[in-house]
Amino acid sequence: MSRSPQRNDARAQIAYLAARIMAEDGIEDYGLAKKKAARQAGIADTRQLPGNDEIDEALRAYREIYHADSHREHLCELREIAVRAMTELEAFSPHLIGSVLNGNAGKYAGIELQLFTDDAKAVEMLLIDRGLDYEAGQTSLYSGNARITVPQFTLYDDGTTIEIVVLSPREARLPLKTSPAGKVIERAKLPAVEALLSDT
Repeated sequence: MSRSPQRNDARAQIAYLAARIMAEDGIEDYGLAKKKAARQAGIADTRQLPGNDEIDEALRAYREIYHADSHREHLCELREIAVRAMTELEAFSPHLIGSVLNGNAGKYAGIELQLFTDDAKAVEMLLIDRGLDYEAGQTSLYSGNARITVPQFTLYDDGTTIEIVVLSPREARLPLKTSPAGKVIERAKLPAVEALLSDT
């Protein structure tokens, strides 16, 4: 069933406002940006909220119009940090994910990496050996509706947050998501990120 023109217009308006909020305020949380945008637009019907893909498209268009040069420079800096971190962690098959990969990184965006190893302790030992300050914790991902709890390390590079999630090599073959209803996480190995950096 097709959506009504009014509903399409409302979704497009919220997507634009959410994109502007994310670009100007540095908000990375799509849900929060959607809620703020809906309030600004005076639209209470949550069925009219756009999907994250629609906001990504609006965000790319907004930045191309208003922040093309500064965003490109910021994205280049983040990808340089990502390449440096991935090179340091190369023994653990690092993959870049998130907004630094897809090009929609905001002003406060961090770098998100997935590592693949059966020995999460070896990752922590490398961080200790390099004298890096870090915080250890856990996070959850989903394969279908199955929840997977995995180790997570947070560290910083010149004020930029680097979130490292450690997965087993077996999990590299799973279509992982951040929520049961979410999209499969896209990821890229070091050579692909280096190629992106040269094109940024």
